[in-house]
Amino acid sequence: MCRAGRIMLGTFSILLVLVHTAAACEFGPFPYRATGIVCRMTKPAALLLNRETAQVIQAAFRNAKFPNITGERSMRLLGRVAYGLSNIQVNDLSIEGSEVELKEDDAIYISIKNVTALFKGTLTYGYAGAWFLQLFHSVDFEIESSIDLQLNIDLMCQKEQVAPDASDCYLTFHKLTLHLQGDKEPGWLKQLFTDFISFTLKLVLKREVCKEINAVAQTLTNFILDVAANFVRDKDIIVDISLASDPVIKANYIESHHKGLVLYKNSSSMLSDSVFSPSLLTESRMLYFWLSEHSLSSLAAAAFLDGKLVLSLRGEKLQELFEMEDTEVQRKAVQMIFQGTSYNDSVAKVWSLSQPQISLQPEGTVVRCSVALEVSILPAGEEPLVTLYMEKEITVTIQATYAEKKLILQPVDSSVEIKVFKCTADPCGEDPSIQSFLQNIILVAGIPEVTSSIGSALTSLMNSKRLDLFDIINPEIITQKGYVIAQLDFGFPSHLLLNFFDKSL
Repeated sequence: MCRAGRIMLGTFSILLVLVHTAAACEFGPFPYRATGIVCRMTKPAALLLNRETAQVIQAAFRNAKFPNITGERSMRLLGRVAYGLSNIQVNDLSIEGSEVELKEDDAIYISIKNVTALFKGTLTYGYAGAWFLQLFHSVDFEIESSIDLQLNIDLMCQKEQVAPDASDCYLTFHKLTLHLQGDKEPGWLKQLFTDFISFTLKLVLKREVCKEINAVAQTLTNFILDVAANFVRDKDIIVDISLASDPVIKANYIESHHKGLVLYKNSSSMLSDSVFSPSLLTESRMLYFWLSEHSLSSLAAAAFLDGKLVLSLRGEKLQELFEMEDTEVQRKAVQMIFQGTSYNDSVAKVWSLSQPQISLQPEGTVVRCSVALEVSILPAGEEPLVTLYMEKEITVTIQATYAEKKLILQPVDSSVEIKVFKCTADPCGEDPSIQSFLQNIILVAGIPEVTSSIGSALTSLMNSKRLDLFDIINPEIITQKGYVIAQLDFGFPSHLLLNFFDKSL
């Protein structure tokens, strides 16, 4: 972990994963056409993250390992004077403040104001003259320092991934004062070593600080990319988040463009007609995610191929489904289908027969799919008996919201067309009232139950990736023709990075 360089940790952790410069990556003449996912972070988000760095900086300094500093110089009468500073530790760190500026089409500028720290350690010194030999002595020392740090961070692209360059690094020393054993040593000795040490110490601090900034930048990049890659992966379903085009760096936001291709068992579809344009996103919220219809459809296709679009209901859930209304037709249907078997000894299985067709529209996400419903009873000691089998074409418009750390999928319009209807208890297959009843419960209760279950499953999946540890404020999910936008403000959980780096040091 870096020393003073870790001051920019909070801001850097998000900025690194968002943007790059086209240093080693080649993109075509129309890179937006291959863009499936876009992330935009605005200036208020960068400022918020920058205020969350104090605890991380303190942990970084506490765990930093400073090199020994040695030097020597020839002095008149005294001969050669040599010294060494060892066991250097940092105490009493404080930071006055820091600022972040996004330089348009250039770099990220971070200015850290008045970093004060007390360095403690051991000074070993000795000198040999022409007429006498003096053995080396050791005394404890303290160094009071006050430093400003300026960073210009270039973000490069290597192998379609982010590679930061923080070598443009400057330290300005306002104060560097040496104290020997609480000022008990003679004043001339203190003055002598202050003059010797100050210049060397400044060079060492600058070298080590800037070197460690680059090191922590790479560590953070790898950490954030690993987190992002894990977040968009579920076993064999992987979303390709490699970069699709050069970044946009403006005074008020930074923006990155990713391929967003869905990989399933080493196969994926290509995207060459993305409708993304920077004008589709605004600057009023902290964070924006833009997702193409192609990426969402590919995710649904992969989920279908992976057998995830299956739902089983029994017990209370099954009872709620079939007893949502108390009518003669309902009682007749239940008797014919379940044949007196309890709901706990019965199961309804719902699954997708075909890959869902997804269309993003202003009204919501329109899903068209062929679905099967099978109800089986489980007589004691006997094989399961299928009493009802249906195939139906369903079209449903879903609106998505995120509240109280849960993804909520709400069907707002739906239609069902029954294609196949089989019932073992005659004459239910011939009774139109029973078909009408079953079609009604599918519309009123079945589709909401399925969408609710999918929402719960997706919430559990996202929370397993630690999304629930973030404070997501007033999120909005907006669908338009061909794309969806999630926009939000957030509170950054700085303790996550603090714990990560405490374990890494």
